[in-house]
Amino acid sequence: MTNISIANTESKNHNWQKTRKKLVPFAYLSPTIALLTVLSLIPIAIVFYYSLMDNVIITRDAPSFVGISNYVDIITDSVFLEALSNTLFLTIVSVVAHLIIGLAFAMLLNTEVISPMTRALFRVVYILPWVFTASIIAILWRLMLNPNGIINYLLMWSNLVSHQIEWLGSREVALYAVTFINIWAGYPFYMVSLLAGLQGISKDLYEAGTIDGASRIQLFRYITLPQLKPIILSLAMLDFIWTTHQFTLIWMTTGGGPIRSTEVLSTFTYKLAFSSYKFSLASANAFIILTLSIVVALFYVRNQKATGE
Repeated sequence: MTNISIANTESKNHNWQKTRKKLVPFAYLSPTIALLTVLSLIPIAIVFYYSLMDNVIITRDAPSFVGISNYVDIITDSVFLEALSNTLFLTIVSVVAHLIIGLAFAMLLNTEVISPMTRALFRVVYILPWVFTASIIAILWRLMLNPNGIINYLLMWSNLVSHQIEWLGSREVALYAVTFINIWAGYPFYMVSLLAGLQGISKDLYEAGTIDGASRIQLFRYITLPQLKPIILSLAMLDFIWTTHQFTLIWMTTGGGPIRSTEVLSTFTYKLAFSSYKFSLASANAFIILTLSIVVALFYVRNQKATGE
C-alpha cells in the first residue's frame, strides 16, 4: 500500500509539473492578454451587441433587440454599396501599385549599376513619404492639388491642360486623386521590405542561372519572384487590411465628397455615428468591416504558417 501511495503521489507531482510548464507561457502573456481583452475584445463585443439593438447610446427610449435588421438595412443601403465599391477600388489599385512601384524602386536600390552614394541619396528621397503622418500628407497634397496650386500651374505651364482642374472637388476625378495620394504615401513600406528580401537572395543563384544562359527576365521570373513570394503575399495582405481602414487621408482631403464620390467604409461609419447619430447602424457597418478584415487576416496567418513550415 505504501508503494502504491508513493507511486500515486509521484504521478500527481509529475502531472502537476507538466501542467505547470504548460501554464508558464500563459503567465508571462497574461498582462498582454488582459490588455488585449480590455482594449480590443470587450469593445468588439460591445459593438456587436449594439449592432443587434436599436435605440442605443444617445436615446430617450429603452434599447430594443432587432436582430440582423441593422445588417440588412446597411447591406441594402445604396450609400453603403457606393462606399464599398470605392473602398475596393482604392484598396485593390493601391495594393497593386504599391507592389509594382515598391519592387521597381527596391530593385533600383539593390543594383550595382549606380554608385553607393547615389543609392544612399535615393533611399532618403524614396523613404520620405513613409516618414510623414497621414494628416501632414493630406495637408500637403490638398495645397498642391488646389485649383491654384503647383500641380495645376505646372500642367498649364507645360500646356498639358488648358484650364484648372478641381482634383479634389470634381466627382469624376476625386477618387483617382485620393488613390494616387494613398499610393504615394504607401509604396516606401513595400520598397524597404522588398529591398531587404532582395539583399537576402544568394548571388550564387543568379550566377548559376547566368551560366545556364538565362536572360535578365528569366532570372527575375524564376529566381527573384519565387524568393520574394512570401514577402509579397504578407505585404499585400497587410496592405489590404490597412487600406480598407483608411480614414485620415480621405477625411482630411475630401471628407468623402464631393457627393460621396470618395466615400469609403470608414468615413461612412463615422458619418453614421457622429453626424446622423445612428449608432446601431454604425456598429453594424463597423462589424462588417471587421469581418472583411478577419477573412483577409485568416489568409495572412495561413500564409505565415505555410512559410514557417
